[in-house]
Formats: sequence, structure tokens, C-alpha cells
Amino acid sequence: MKPAAFSHLRAETPAAVADGLQAENSKIIAGGQSLGPMLNLRLARPTQLVGLNILPGMEAVSERGDTIVIGAGVTHARIEDGACGVDLPPMMRHVARSIAYRAVRNKGTIGGSLAHADPAADWVTAMTALDAKLLLHAPDGSQRRLPMRDFMLGAYRTALAPQEYIEAVEVATTMRGALWGYDKLCRKVGEFADAIGALVLDPSTGYARLVAGATGAQPLILAGLAGDIARNARHPGEAAVHTALTEQLPDSDPVKLHLLTTALCRAIEKVIPA
Repeated sequence: MKPAAFSHLRAETPAAVADGLQAENSKIIAGGQSLGPMLNLRLARPTQLVGLNILPGMEAVSERGDTIVIGAGVTHARIEDGACGVDLPPMMRHVARSIAYRAVRNKGTIGGSLAHADPAADWVTAMTALDAKLLLHAPDGSQRRLPMRDFMLGAYRTALAPQEYIEAVEVATTMRGALWGYDKLCRKVGEFADAIGALVLDPSTGYARLVAGATGAQPLILAGLAGDIARNARHPGEAAVHTALTEQLPDSDPVKLHLLTTALCRAIEKVIPA
């Protein structure tokens, strides 16, 4: 199938974005790697697409004080290649390398992936684990920062207000030295994950976060287990991980719980052997 007819505005300023989104049934497009298939299948039928990629700063990466600022239009491939001019946390390069296929990574963007909010997408879990903050731009020109843990409200649902868009992703520079483990289970390479596990420990700040992704909703933060791991420097064991997941996801089927347990245990083992 082919998309229904639409117009395409390549916005050069935030004001142009706001004007473009005034059109009835308009929609933002970034890399288009998620929206494109939806257009082809006519699951989405916008009358106008408003492109963000040529907005100033959307493809920039900089370091400001203790924060790495990654423009929302930065592609997965640039992160994978480290072609950013700024050292990124090693976990980010690892995650980018495993997203879909190189052709997708060449066009897909970190901001577009987060805004799409697919539960099985890598960035929603990875950015939650790294305690990223999102810089959001409103139609009136104002900005607000929102922690990634509060951004995704459920499958394909976010805290973005109408006509608001992601301008940048911010990650603390301390995450460069953090200990991390990341694992995902897929039916085959390049597909969305059936389960994701991520662990980030930063001994210098005491930060510890254990996250289960691809749960069917927003990433699940297992704060209790992360605290135990940080205090004891021990793998909690498969039984403890499974119990924690069961308590948080009581309606999940046994297969899903097993996959999530496996992904989490593997992620932990990359930092602390069982």
C-alpha cells in the first residue's frame, strides 16, 4: 500500500513548527523509520507532516558542564559510530549498534524513537536506565525538562503536550564511567525485543538502576533489587529477579516473565557474575 496524500513542511524554526502543527490532523516526523511503515499501511493518515531535522541544534551534540546534550535529530548510526564530537557513555554506543539494521540506523533518530514510545524499542529502556532527561519544546517557545522515567506513560503514550516536541536528550557526564549491562532477547537480529534488561551502577555517585524493558508498557524500574545489588555487590539470583517481576507484573504470562527474568539476569551478570 501507499500513504494517503499529505503535504510535507520542513520547518526551519520552532515558530514554523508551531504554525505547521496548527493544520488539522498534522503530525511531526523526525527520522520516519517508525512513522513511514504506519503511513504505508494507512494506520496513520496525517494531512501534513512537519519535519524537524533541519531545526537549529537538532543534530548537534555538545557538553555543557556536567551534562551531555544530544539533539533529538541525532541518528542511531552517529551514536553507534561515535561520530558526535563528544564522548558518549559506552552503553549508548552498544545500544545503538543493536537497533534494527544499518539502513534504519542511518535515518532513525533518538528523539523520534523516544517520542514514538514503542515499549519494545531500545532507547526508551536505555534512557530510563541512564536517568536521561528530555528537553521539551512547547508551541509558545517555552521549554521544560522531564526525566525519562516520567516521560513514557504506556504503550505509544507519552507526556508530550499537544504540539510539543523533543528538542534534546540530556545525560550526565558521570554515566561515561558507570558500570553497565544491557541485554535483549529477539527472535532474530534486527527485530524489536521480546525482553530487555538493563543495569547501570555508578559507584562515584551511588546511582543504581535496574530496568526491565519490552514489558508491553513503559519500562519497569526495579528499585529494590537495584539497591540490593549496589549495597551487596552480588547478583540477587534468578529466583529473586523472577519474584520481583511477578510482584510488579502480576498479570504477565509465564513465558513473558521468564524472558524478562533471563534478560535481566544476563544484564546483571555483565556487571556482577552470578
